[in-house]
Amino acid sequence: MKTAVLADMIFHEHWDVFKYVTEVFILVPALLGLKGNLEMTLASRLSTAANIGQMDTPKELWKMITGNMALIQVQATVVGFLASIAAVVFGWIPDGHFSIDHAVLLCASSVATAFIASLVLGMIMIGVIIGSRKMGINPDNVATPIAASLGDLITLALLSGISWGLYKELESKAYVNPLVCAFFIALLPIWIIIAKKNAATREVLYSGWEPVIIAMAISSVGGLILDRTVSDPNFAGMAVFTPVINGVGGNLVAVQASRISTYLHMSGMPGESSETAPRKCPSPCSTFFSSDVNSRSARVLFLLVVPGHLVFLYTISSMQGGHTTLTLIFIVFYMTAALLQVLILLYIADWMVHWMWGRDLDPDNFSIPYLTALGDLIGTGLLALSFHVLWLIGDRDSDVGD
Repeated sequence: MKTAVLADMIFHEHWDVFKYVTEVFILVPALLGLKGNLEMTLASRLSTAANIGQMDTPKELWKMITGNMALIQVQATVVGFLASIAAVVFGWIPDGHFSIDHAVLLCASSVATAFIASLVLGMIMIGVIIGSRKMGINPDNVATPIAASLGDLITLALLSGISWGLYKELESKAYVNPLVCAFFIALLPIWIIIAKKNAATREVLYSGWEPVIIAMAISSVGGLILDRTVSDPNFAGMAVFTPVINGVGGNLVAVQASRISTYLHMSGMPGESSETAPRKCPSPCSTFFSSDVNSRSARVLFLLVVPGHLVFLYTISSMQGGHTTLTLIFIVFYMTAALLQVLILLYIADWMVHWMWGRDLDPDNFSIPYLTALGDLIGTGLLALSFHVLWLIGDRDSDVGD
């Protein structure tokens, strides 16, 4: 609920930075995707390590904490920088207009948001996982949903505040934006040295860039769809619902991927031959209707979609958020898009985690970035399609919540 309320504040309070630097909209899915690229991957990686006994002694715990925190700072800085480049390019191509001041603003906002959000969320995740283990709770069921939910809230708050503050400095202190970029990039060598000292994070530092960067690019395409859609006043209401549908879908598929990965780790190491790790595409029936423990969890997660979204829709409606009246036909289209998104994601997760496991790739490091990025793209695309269809059939309302 907090995410929906915060999204409404960011997109509809008409802050100057969102009106005059619309490329910030493209940054939103890419930076929210950091929770999948980094924080939820961290949560899944540490949950698996805790479940298989790699964090039982204080020495092992300290090594895992320092190595993983340094790793996500490296990844956050690089991905934030690349996301800003993607936002500049995607914003420049359709309009044919380029502003160096806006480009540096996007870079500074993106890198600072990614770095600070990853630092805060990383510390929270470590506390949650350690606390879960001491209380006898499976971290897989707790850490990834908290990472996703808090990731949305903290990242949106930081992006709005940082971009607004830096935008205000453009006129009087133009040097502030490049200084912010240079500061965070200058810290990179320190985090790299720390991450390289840990064997587990050293491997991810060298080989874990492909899923993170590709996932960022996929999320940026979703951001382009969002930017193009909300630029039309007839579809302004979509801005409020995008973080909600993408957040819920990302939460659910991340929990499922983390559970499947832990289940596989219990039986061996990635690449080992096992009947539990098929390499071909599973049938939808085996994914959702078998007696397997992962199939049962997929059914439970799918059943959470409707009640979860109804709570968010009620919250948005009660606060008069957004620019869209919640008519019955709108709710039907919205729920259809949300259910279809999660159905596709859960099926892809079942295939992708097993496929990566069979090819000697640790799903904790590789699967969740792809899945949450696909969730952003699918969710944003289906939501945009729903708004266009609703407009065509006459369900039009663009002034609610002004």
